[in-house]
Amino acid sequence: MNNIDPKIIERAKSWLTEQYDEETRKSVQNMLDNDPNELVESFYRNLEFGTGGLRGIMGAGTNRMNIYTVAMATQGFANYIKMMHPGKKDLSVAISYDGRNNSPAFANVTADVMSANGIKVYIFDCLRPTPELSFAVREMKCDAGVMVTASHNPKEYNGYKAYWNDGGQLVSPHDKNVIAEVEKITDPSMVNFKRNPDLITVLDEKFDDIYLEKVYGLSLSLDLIKKHKDMRIVYTPIHGTGRRLVPEILKRKGFENVYCVEEQMVVDGNFPTVKSPNPEEPAAMALAVKKAQEVNADLVMATDPDADRVGIAIKDDKGEFILLNGNQTGSLFVYYLLTRWKELGKLTGKEYIVKTIVTTELIFEMAKKYNVDRYDVLTGFKYIADKILELEGKKQFIGGGEESYGYLAGDFVRDKDAVIATSMVAEAAAWAAEQGKTLYQLLMDIYKEFGLYKEKLVSLTKKGISGTEEIKALMAKFRTTPPSVIAGEKVIETRDYKLQEAKDLTTGKVTPITLPKSDVLQFFTESGSKITIRPSGTEPKIKFYFSMKGDASNGLEAAIKTLDAKLEQAAKELTE
Repeated sequence: MNNIDPKIIERAKSWLTEQYDEETRKSVQNMLDNDPNELVESFYRNLEFGTGGLRGIMGAGTNRMNIYTVAMATQGFANYIKMMHPGKKDLSVAISYDGRNNSPAFANVTADVMSANGIKVYIFDCLRPTPELSFAVREMKCDAGVMVTASHNPKEYNGYKAYWNDGGQLVSPHDKNVIAEVEKITDPSMVNFKRNPDLITVLDEKFDDIYLEKVYGLSLSLDLIKKHKDMRIVYTPIHGTGRRLVPEILKRKGFENVYCVEEQMVVDGNFPTVKSPNPEEPAAMALAVKKAQEVNADLVMATDPDADRVGIAIKDDKGEFILLNGNQTGSLFVYYLLTRWKELGKLTGKEYIVKTIVTTELIFEMAKKYNVDRYDVLTGFKYIADKILELEGKKQFIGGGEESYGYLAGDFVRDKDAVIATSMVAEAAAWAAEQGKTLYQLLMDIYKEFGLYKEKLVSLTKKGISGTEEIKALMAKFRTTPPSVIAGEKVIETRDYKLQEAKDLTTGKVTPITLPKSDVLQFFTESGSKITIRPSGTEPKIKFYFSMKGDASNGLEAAIKTLDAKLEQAAKELTE
């Protein structure tokens, strides 16, 4: 203990007072007596309330997710809600949570504090998806919302996502302003914990029906589903919130052969069947693919614990299941929406789609064909939600998404929605089947028509203070001496979102970028490839997004091999 900063020990000892419960005090005392490393990790700082809310490892301490750090964050959030609505008598929030360990406790303490501060609470009776929380904020005309989840992070983590009255996660200026209010709450004694039961309303399955009716209303091919109702679909919620709503919406749409991965239908915050409940990772999809092979399924879908992301596996022409990356699923999703809107005569010239700047340009190429407006936003689905809010009443949002497996159709939800996405992907499979095609063949057709795009993400982890400096140095290097050639392709444009400048390297012309400032660099090549570099906002990482474009007109197989080699070369040049 002699080597530990005395302030850390002092902070830890303050958690031995009577305002903390017995279990917490015992845990802290154990760290003081036996575990100096855990003591430092738990108390060296306050768990940061960032622009997306809280996320951290669960346990006792100022730097951990527990009922006290959650309560203090909630008090700050409540103070801001009241500050923004002076004199308003009927303030309200919606609260939901996933199946992680301690999620119900964190949701209930959030309800305690909100109601104690005179704010009406709508809380779900058990776990529900993140998108349904977003919908609840809008449907119940709430002033704010809270979703207790750590999304697809490992079991040790939990989190707290904060929403504003449009149903989207906090964006400027609310994000920074809420952070400022939360930082003023420095001790649990500043929190009003006294629950007011008169201000708490429980939402049950009746509310699910309202949400599911809206999802059902997005359907574009119900007649075709009837013809292909026997299509075999395997689904897994990976122990999470999609377990009831996803099978239910597929059933309501008319799909009769939905096979669920029974081991993963069990709600369990320890996620016993996977190392990490992230459908982006092949290991998380393994049980579902195995089930699909057993039942000879046509489509595999997996949602993460809070059901805002979806992973997809489809059969290739050899009958083998392949996992799609987020850009491929997003391309199929948007292509289906655009084409069906066109076929059904729904396009009037006032529609648009949105993607994030790191997401494939293939989506924009498709939208151009249909003369549909298209918008790029910064990384993070909250910026897609913000764009929908900005254009509300002016144009109609068809759909959109981001490369990190999050998609949305319709505008009654303002976050990525895996319940919507799974139902629309299944619908797209029925639509393709009507044309005698699989989703794989549909994707190949898209590549032939619009160009072949292949993607690769490389994350370099740089931990600690030195790691932070390394990441800053790397960004400075690429900013001051950008590459002129990447994987043999000439760089013709650079975009610096921190300086908010785009530069045409062939003419030297500089044009302003109107998106908010962000520490992101992009390089575009003469062949249509795009490389993006950005530090992660939530982890000690610097991320490289490679999206290479090729010509598939002379055969896909050779073009795919060429692009795969270019991806490897580009990654080697910039990250090694």
